[in-house]
Amino acid sequence: MRKLVFYLFLIFWTIIFMYPFLWMISATIRPEAEIGGFGIIPSKITFDSYEKVFEKIPIFRALLNSTIVATSVTLGVIIFSSMIGYSLARHRFRGRNLIFGVILFTMTMPFQITLIPQYILMVKFQWTETFLALIVPYLVNTFAIILFRQHFLTIPQDLIDAAKMDGCSEFTILFRILYPISTPAIVTVGIITFMAIWNEVLWPLIVIHEQHLMTLPQLVTIFVVGGQAESLMGVKLAAATMLAAPIIIAYSIFQRYFIASMATSGLKG
Repeated sequence: MRKLVFYLFLIFWTIIFMYPFLWMISATIRPEAEIGGFGIIPSKITFDSYEKVFEKIPIFRALLNSTIVATSVTLGVIIFSSMIGYSLARHRFRGRNLIFGVILFTMTMPFQITLIPQYILMVKFQWTETFLALIVPYLVNTFAIILFRQHFLTIPQDLIDAAKMDGCSEFTILFRILYPISTPAIVTVGIITFMAIWNEVLWPLIVIHEQHLMTLPQLVTIFVVGGQAESLMGVKLAAATMLAAPIIIAYSIFQRYFIASMATSGLKG
């Protein structure tokens, strides 16, 4: 009886949590006149909202742009942040703790402080209206450095010493020995970075103005706020659903690695 009550309690709160998302999906496949209701079962299924999104904006081009940018940044963050995290975790050199302290301090700074200097740099480098402006500033991530450092601290030093005795270089140790046993940390950094870059709107709005270079969140924001949706709620929700779908799919596939990393990466050292 206790288990029954417990599971009923969980099912109730799951429905409460999932209802807004289910209602959003339902609203995209129902007639515009029915969207005001609270029900999630449409009387008639129609895909007019999605058709109008495809007609009004180059959604597939924006999807490709977002995929290129988010994937490039994610790979860069994994590679560069893991190298920095490994150095801070396993190498002893003067100023190591100071560098780590500075890295921690940067997490307390609002991104608005660096927004203008960063934009000036993009203009000086002539990177505006290019993917470089969307990729290069995000290639190193503070959170990723800290997570990799804490993860590498949990790996036995004997494994690294044995690799060095076999003649392995530092790059070989990192990429061929530590990477295969660091899947949860790598996937966690990958998911968080991909989600953050995929959902980024403000920075693309500043450095990108040509429609064929716009990312999906940027294009959807302009589409919804700029009036192209013509105040049609179903069309707005259809665009939002297409924006959220890739993230939901990616997290559903890799969630077990994400949970494993959160359970094992602790704060050691």
